[in-house]
Amino acid sequence: MTDNMKREPMVEMFIFETFQLLDELEQSLINSEKESGFESSINEIFRIMHTIKGSSAMMLFENICGLAHSIEDLFFYLRESKPKNYDSSEITDIVLCGVDFIKNETSKLENGMELDGDSSELIYRIREYLQSLKRLNGEEVAQEDAKEPDSGEQNPSKKYAISLCDETASSKSYKYEAVLKFEEDCEMENIRAFSVVHDLKEVADILYCHPKEVLEGEGDCEIIRKEGFKVVFATDLGLNEVKDRLSHALLLKSLDVYVLSDDFSTESVKDYLKDKDESEKGNASEQDQKEASSNDGADNQKINDSNKKNKNENEEKHGSVPSNANSLGKQSVISVNISKLDKLMDIVGELVIAEAMVTQSPDLAGLQLDNFQKSARHLNKITNELQDIVMSIRMVPLSTTFQKMNRIVRDMGKKLNKSVELEIIGEETEVDKNIIERISDPLIHLIRNSIDHGIEEASERERKGKPPVGKLVLEAKNAGGDVWIIVKDDGRGLDKEKILKKARENNLIHKPESELTDKEIYSFIFMPGFSTSDKVTEYSGRGVGMDIVTKNISMVGGSINVESVPDKGTTFSIKFPLTLAIINGMAVKTGRSSFTIPTISIKKSFRVKDEAIIEDNNGNEMIMVRGEAYPILRLHKFYNLDTDITDLNEGIIVMVENDSKVICLFADQLLGEQQVVVKALPRYIKKVRGIGGCTLLGDGSISLILDIATLINIKEV
Repeated sequence: MTDNMKREPMVEMFIFETFQLLDELEQSLINSEKESGFESSINEIFRIMHTIKGSSAMMLFENICGLAHSIEDLFFYLRESKPKNYDSSEITDIVLCGVDFIKNETSKLENGMELDGDSSELIYRIREYLQSLKRLNGEEVAQEDAKEPDSGEQNPSKKYAISLCDETASSKSYKYEAVLKFEEDCEMENIRAFSVVHDLKEVADILYCHPKEVLEGEGDCEIIRKEGFKVVFATDLGLNEVKDRLSHALLLKSLDVYVLSDDFSTESVKDYLKDKDESEKGNASEQDQKEASSNDGADNQKINDSNKKNKNENEEKHGSVPSNANSLGKQSVISVNISKLDKLMDIVGELVIAEAMVTQSPDLAGLQLDNFQKSARHLNKITNELQDIVMSIRMVPLSTTFQKMNRIVRDMGKKLNKSVELEIIGEETEVDKNIIERISDPLIHLIRNSIDHGIEEASERERKGKPPVGKLVLEAKNAGGDVWIIVKDDGRGLDKEKILKKARENNLIHKPESELTDKEIYSFIFMPGFSTSDKVTEYSGRGVGMDIVTKNISMVGGSINVESVPDKGTTFSIKFPLTLAIINGMAVKTGRSSFTIPTISIKKSFRVKDEAIIEDNNGNEMIMVRGEAYPILRLHKFYNLDTDITDLNEGIIVMVENDSKVICLFADQLLGEQQVVVKALPRYIKKVRGIGGCTLLGDGSISLILDIATLINIKEV
């Protein structure tokens, strides 16, 4: 993927805003389909398509612009004509195809590729549907509307001639002055003003702009930041329509609209604006400004419309300063490139290590340094607060990821002829940005699995006395330093006998079947190549998918459990840490080497006393703890390290767990628990089995972080 730090700011902003708008659009469409109509969301949908059309036209992305324009036309008809006969599900299908096309093209742009998709077929399909909709509602269709769009119609950006209109040439009914101010630090104010003019040209004659250079693409951003962008225009639209149209501008902070009298000429407009600017610079009161406007012939009615602020920008693609999206108060949100946050996190990590190296220096051992210790405690407090703030900036809510699952449920339900209701709980739960990117695919696989294998068709559910509509619950919650995500369905449940039969065929059972617990039997479904589906479909039967779930979850230090009750349903529970950048770990020593074990994986540590040590014919050691036998992995043997402590009675046993599997690690001694900054192993070091990264300890030595999931799997084999 192209480093988004190197992309042009205009392109970067377009990518970010388009993905954000498409997510909003997708959700609005799905909600409207559930309500069997677009009455409550049509203005929102129209606004989104209008904005995408304008921004893509400004960027000269003709295929996106033409498609957005055709969708906008469709919803303009629905909004203005209010037809009684239409199928909201059919419209949703058509528009979602358009959403997928725009997403695909925007992804190409994000990856530095050319936008080469052809939207003409989709445009033609939408226009054909619009014509059929008009006929269905008894309206005549103009002959030119029925033509298949040619290449010229896919380039609306070429239709906008950026030039000032001669006052005498304008026959529009009303004249307005609008002053638009954009959010602080939104950047590219001249381009945003340019987009406003582009949009107004469709419905108005532009009489005057300040700064006027914006029409040539060279507007002064500083002037717009300080004074706002001012535009005077003539139009047939009424006041409310003007306000509504201008309010669609992205990142708009405020909008002032002035109604001008009919006898205003271009020259009087310039004089009016000049006097108005001088009045504002002189800190004149609002009443003085009204009087000055009145003396120049303007209507003294000023309509000040504080525009509804656009939704928060803490999107997965960029990262942002987090804020509560449900808050009614005004939010100051700034978009921040995620790579900058990564660098900030690295620097804070280095600071944590440097602080530990100073305060835990061996040179201080045995010294009575009261003032130093006091200062060290203060430094530790500040460092911890800084670390918490940086971590909170990286935290983003799961809402965006969860809401995307509505589309998966909707599409699969239609294709498999199943009625499924998705309930989302705890979407405000926040996790690290990097973790969100890793868990999206596992969630998609789990939801597909639940709909395909778990939830029955309506007829089968009714025979079992269940509601015809299946229930799928997606829940997130915090538990200490961990996050739980639960995917639960009320379907037929897992078939133990079918799973066991497949496990036998694949030689996955390595102990007597009578000793297998339900949890162990269900865990077979996560093995590579495992599938109980009798036929291959679009969604299942190939034996891929569920093993990807465990792989991705283990990559973020998580684990997954499955529980199932026949004809009651199945529950998948995923547990993972809030962040991967900094973890709590227990440092252990083996010979001259140090290892760090993530605290989340440790069940307990102990010295061998009365526990029985068992050894099988292959020399594998096991230890009996409370009637259960657990395998022992000696770190010095596994990594071929020299140590004087080889007797199990002299060292320390650390019992660790992952995905309900337990092994006992043998080390020389415990060094203590501490918070460590996770560092990836350098690329020139060959991948070492069972090592997930490294960290620096307080004395400056390097400690290798153990990958418990890998060690358990190796020991099992």
